Amino acid sequence: MQKSSRKVLDTLVSRTKIYLAIIFVLLVYISIQNTYMILPSIGIFTVTVIYSYYTNNKKKSQISETLQDLTLTVDSAAKTSLINAPFPLVILETDGNVIWRSSRFTTEFANIDSHTYMKELSIDIKEEINKRQKSNNQDIIRQIEIENKTYKVVGRYVKSRRNKAEYMVILYFIDDTENIKLQREYKDSKSCVGIIMVDNYEETMQRLESEDKPQVIAGIDKYIYEWTDKTNGILIKTEKDRYLYFFEQRYLDSVKEDKFSILDKIKEIDTKENIQLTLSIAISNEGVTDKEKYKSAQTAMDIVLGRGGDQAVIRESEIYKFFGGRAQEVEKRTKVKARIVAQALENLIKESKKVMIMGHTNPDMDCVGAGLGIYRLARTLEKNAYIVMDPKTASLESFRRSIEKEEEYEDVIINREVALENIDEDTLLVIVDTHKLNYVESEELVEKVKKIVIIDHHRRSADFIEKATLTFQEVYASSAAELVTELLQYAEEKVELKTIEAESLYAGIMMDTKNFTFKTGVRTFEAAAYLRKCGVDIIRVKKWFQSNLENFNKIAEIVGKAEIVNDSIAISTYEEKAKDVNVICAKAADELLTISEITASFVMGKLGDKVCISGRSIGDINVQVILEKLGGGGHITLAGAQVEGMTLEETKQELIHRINEYFSEIEN
Repeated sequence: MQKSSRKVLDTLVSRTKIYLAIIFVLLVYISIQNTYMILPSIGIFTVTVIYSYYTNNKKKSQISETLQDLTLTVDSAAKTSLINAPFPLVILETDGNVIWRSSRFTTEFANIDSHTYMKELSIDIKEEINKRQKSNNQDIIRQIEIENKTYKVVGRYVKSRRNKAEYMVILYFIDDTENIKLQREYKDSKSCVGIIMVDNYEETMQRLESEDKPQVIAGIDKYIYEWTDKTNGILIKTEKDRYLYFFEQRYLDSVKEDKFSILDKIKEIDTKENIQLTLSIAISNEGVTDKEKYKSAQTAMDIVLGRGGDQAVIRESEIYKFFGGRAQEVEKRTKVKARIVAQALENLIKESKKVMIMGHTNPDMDCVGAGLGIYRLARTLEKNAYIVMDPKTASLESFRRSIEKEEEYEDVIINREVALENIDEDTLLVIVDTHKLNYVESEELVEKVKKIVIIDHHRRSADFIEKATLTFQEVYASSAAELVTELLQYAEEKVELKTIEAESLYAGIMMDTKNFTFKTGVRTFEAAAYLRKCGVDIIRVKKWFQSNLENFNKIAEIVGKAEIVNDSIAISTYEEKAKDVNVICAKAADELLTISEITASFVMGKLGDKVCISGRSIGDINVQVILEKLGGGGHITLAGAQVEGMTLEETKQELIHRINEYFSEIEN
């Protein structure tokens, strides 16, 4: 205000000087024209100067008084507004001590000391000041909860007048409770869209007597309608085995807390044929419209079915949260899908100039066998085909010596660099034994190729390859080799496998089933029988899996130092650095399962900068659900994971935590 008054007075003086200068010039001009006017002009100018000086001083005094009155009035009004502000206001020092608080603040926060709301604000004043001095930003905005009310805190740092080196913070507490309630109500009233599907409806109905079917169908409807009624939702039966489910988002947390109890409830239905019914449920709240949410739920349902069913998933904020999934996959007896996929695959190969076949990093015999099977199909259809793989993997050493004797494969097995140089728009990429982008031999190859086929037997993960043209993913299958063997059997062109190709496929099945022990169904033996007819030498296959004495001793050492947690789970570590760490860990995990009363085993080892984990189970414990929380995946009885940024001991403790979490979820 003082600066403003000074400016007004300076303007007044400047104008007076201009007027006097004009009068002086006019009087000089008159005096030159008439010399008799010199003395009168001097007199007139002197009187004018004296008058101007007198009147200016008088005006200065009046203006100064007026401005001072105005300043006092404005300051008084500002102070009055500050003191009687309609919202709480407080001024604090850098140590948190209160300098001044408004009357509204005193009334509203009568029972709260300054340290309480400073703690709620999470403000370290000195630290905040240093940050804001660097960024030239002095504003503060926070949202806090105090006594069941939500406040938006707006503040600003200012320098203290008493000490220029010190700062004060002024905080305005604006009650935002009603606004937050409206926002929450708006969010809660939004819809969630769900899809519910009976996994084995067709198989169950085919095995039931006609008089029992209505009772089972009524039981399914009853349990599902009762469960959805808890959320005041709308349930629409769109097909005989499929339901559409709408409910408000306010009930989503209660659905999570319930952990989809319907999954277990539906299994209680008596089918009189000892068939256990299972459900798959997918729920999504992602999307602006219900149509977008339905599409999101459909994508989530594809993942659930790809994981074997008997589970639920919630898609929220681009994250999948899974529930259930502890039952064994049910083998499908029909081979209709295999026949359809075989025909579609043949057509895609015929339409392409060349075929690239790729598996996962650190390939095993299942990956190699499936790759060689697809290679033979492509060659039968007279197409150039290549397998993108590193055959120098430790687990394939015996197999490599065998295939090196076959001249045909000398230029067939190529590395990722050669593959990238030889792809074009008409190249078909067939990915076997994996569906995860970060597990393939070359991610760049996936990104550049336009036509992709996926053949896999693992439970689908959230990070699956989305742009596949054709996907054959059956979790009931023992191995990718089993799936490829079925495709070869149903191909329109007769495929004649070479002996080493048939043996590779047989070895893949044998490895993933642990010598036909785990996940071995009727179709597994049918595939093995077909390969046996193709000339498989079982003794030679057996030799591919033999361990040398050094590795056998390492496995025995790992088994010997295993720890037992949760009464029946064995955990062990392999601390040596070796290129075949993952193979040794896998074999040690298998060996631990041969010990009585051990239902699951986990073995960890250091693989470069990562920690690899091999998990095995006899079926009572789902190792896939446990290792999925560590970024891995697989099956109920066989799974793996690779953990980055953690030591062996840290990984071990995290694994134990996830195991305990798994059991607590089962109990709840």
